[in-house]
Amino acid sequence: MENTPVDYKVAKDIINSYGLADFGKATIREVVAISSQLEQETSTEFIHMEMGVPGLKATQIGIDAEIDALRNGVASIYPNVNGISELKHEASRFIKAFIHADIAPEGCVPVSGSMQGTYASFLVCGQCAAGKDTILFIDPGFPVQKQQIAVMGYKYASFDVYEHRGEKLRFILEKYLSEGNIAALIYSNPNNPAWFCLTDKELKIVGELATLYDVIVIEDLAYFAMDFRKDLSKPFQEPYQPSVAKYTEHYILQISGSKAFSYAGQRIGITAISNALYHRSYPELALRYGGGIFGAVYIHRVLYALSSGTSHSAQYALAAMFRAASDGDLDFVSKVKAYGERAKRIKKIFTDYGFYIVYRQDLDEEIADGFYFTIAYPGMTGNELMEELIYYGISAISLSTTGSNQEGLRACTSFIKEHQYSLLEERLKLFKANHPI
Repeated sequence: MENTPVDYKVAKDIINSYGLADFGKATIREVVAISSQLEQETSTEFIHMEMGVPGLKATQIGIDAEIDALRNGVASIYPNVNGISELKHEASRFIKAFIHADIAPEGCVPVSGSMQGTYASFLVCGQCAAGKDTILFIDPGFPVQKQQIAVMGYKYASFDVYEHRGEKLRFILEKYLSEGNIAALIYSNPNNPAWFCLTDKELKIVGELATLYDVIVIEDLAYFAMDFRKDLSKPFQEPYQPSVAKYTEHYILQISGSKAFSYAGQRIGITAISNALYHRSYPELALRYGGGIFGAVYIHRVLYALSSGTSHSAQYALAAMFRAASDGDLDFVSKVKAYGERAKRIKKIFTDYGFYIVYRQDLDEEIADGFYFTIAYPGMTGNELMEELIYYGISAISLSTTGSNQEGLRACTSFIKEHQYSLLEERLKLFKANHPI
């Protein structure tokens, strides 16, 4: 192949050196490694759209609070695995302010990012009841969560919700839950990678069926309040971040500091366990651990075994950011709207050169502009497109790795720099010339 910004032979050799049976099924980290190596060896600037890493400055309120905590000596002290009282209190208050849900401070547990929170949640949920040994994914979703399931040796089931929105969700969900083997179900809202948002009506369906079949709901809120079609920035007033918390008693919320506060480097988040679930006793947990209370097992058995707590100083940072947001002194939503503005510009460039948006509709609305979007090109599978774009210095991941049944790619807006819009347009113009529709 000629006339591509990245030398075809060099790219092919580097891709082959990773020993991947199918490049389209490469993990996010593998794509990062390959694109970074190509960038270095060919001196060609890449437009990195493969990894969901925040591209904004960390919230200063958190930085200042963490520095103060370090100066006060917390670095030399193991944090309580339950979490510092300030963070637990402010997390509970933040959930009330922006979700309008009541979760006691005891159930708000600091974790090393939502990655650890979901891992621990999967682990405990899969041990609660005999015969309930499978985690259900409402896909598409974050690929690494299935990797977590594989590491644990657990089972999972999944379905692509693309064709099952609205009332249709009830039928597909009941099909899986009625089998009796589902311990917990998980979804992200807004969705990674498609950026659609489950509505209150859909969350009510999830909550009702989870209650009916005694299934724990894990709600991944990594992109908290980032549906920019609504103003979710005002504490203690509507509209609130939609949540299953209104519709079932047994749920776990994963709230990350990484995206909403751009605090990814410190690996800090909150697992918020509903009051009813926290205090629920499971005989199977009692047999395994000697005590069967869900919250106690989660914190004192599983989290303690995984990491013995999370960064002491980062807990002070997250507590300060939660407090400022709930007080109305920090409009964290307006700070991350840059992602939506970037998405709007990038999507237009792609569609101008023959690409189309895969997950375009969110029920009867256009999909929001946000952290991620999905693209495809006529006549190409997602895996083919993923490799082809590498030769043009553009890296993204295939939707096939996210549990989607659609052909296309997930693209992230976070790393796009101002000068790269024109570079992207230049490369896609060449791409279209080489791949006429």
